[in-house]
Amino acid sequence: MISSDFLTYTLGNGIRLIHQPTQSPVAHLGVLINTGSRDEAEEEHGLAHFIEHSVFKGTRKRRAFHVLSRIEDVGGELNAYTTKEETTLHSTFLREDYERAAELLSDILFNSVYPQKEINREKEVIAEEINSYKDSPSELIFDEFEELIFDGHPIARNILGTSENISKFNRDSILNFIERNYHTDQMVISSVGKLKFDRLIKYAEKHFGSAPVKLRTDNRKPFDNYIPGNRVEDKDTFQSHCMVGNIAYDVQHPKRIVMVLLNNILGGPAMNSRLNLALRERRGMAYNVESSYTAYTDTGLFNVYFGTDNVNFEKALSLVKKEFRMLRETKLGALQLSKVKKQMIGQIAVSTESHDDLMLAIGKSYLLYNRVDPLSEVFRKIEAITEMDLLEVANEILDENRLSTLVYK
Repeated sequence: MISSDFLTYTLGNGIRLIHQPTQSPVAHLGVLINTGSRDEAEEEHGLAHFIEHSVFKGTRKRRAFHVLSRIEDVGGELNAYTTKEETTLHSTFLREDYERAAELLSDILFNSVYPQKEINREKEVIAEEINSYKDSPSELIFDEFEELIFDGHPIARNILGTSENISKFNRDSILNFIERNYHTDQMVISSVGKLKFDRLIKYAEKHFGSAPVKLRTDNRKPFDNYIPGNRVEDKDTFQSHCMVGNIAYDVQHPKRIVMVLLNNILGGPAMNSRLNLALRERRGMAYNVESSYTAYTDTGLFNVYFGTDNVNFEKALSLVKKEFRMLRETKLGALQLSKVKKQMIGQIAVSTESHDDLMLAIGKSYLLYNRVDPLSEVFRKIEAITEMDLLEVANEILDENRLSTLVYK
């Protein structure tokens, strides 16, 4: 298990650096930017994700092929992803190629030229991605549920955008969005690997330190007008697909960690989660049933998803609500509480063995909180959760009068 000796440094332009030393010959380096799809104007819907696709298509000194070859020629990998609130570029490579990766990520971030020919080609790729997505109701329902929950707010919009919007994007669209939303004080370089920190600082200063200072001066539009809603859509699907949920706590809320534990009990990744036992293991009603909790800057989302045969839908939904009710009305016993805490602590500890995931996790924590709690502190907070804490959060978030439902039939 990785230790918690995180090393940090801030460049003169505000870009922050965090490093976790390891003994592995494989290293991981990423740049996390605090901007995503919720920062788009309405006519820019899909642009943050489009930039993530287009960023590898050539820089002032490299063509698209050479961007990918620079790290792949030494057996490394280069990736990127976009969320509602972050854009991340990251690479995995052998530790002797640290500077090669740092220079490449800097070149992509600050020197991409977004050739119109490449942009036009990428429009076709993303249009196919959108069409494929629309053909998958078990994926589509997640985004449409967020549209129901956050109705009318930028955070409601899906990340991919629409084919109509994407067809209008050009180089100027990209550069305007970057100018408005890529701020040096909202960037973190995250590293996990076998490299002395002073050497990493040298690489960061050399390749990222010359970027001009650009500070965020405005705040995101807050979400504060949740109205529970229920919708049934005829999708002519073989199964019924259902989402049930509510708004939840933001990233800074003191009850956030209690909500994480409650979600883990209800429908987390373990096969012995309450929902998996109730719907799949005991009754065979659903192949996939899960719950998730996502914390955003100013709000959060809790939801449960399941797919089941149409004839079983009403029974399955009533079982989900029964589990909600039990968590609202019945305190966990001391043995149960100890068991679920131990499970979550074990899951977190095991997850740190994936150094790529660790790099992304500490980078996001440093980006949002300007700190990373050592694992011992995370475990202490989990151990401090009481049965009354869980009962209180369950009654707030699982309140039947506050739930929204979206069903595909």
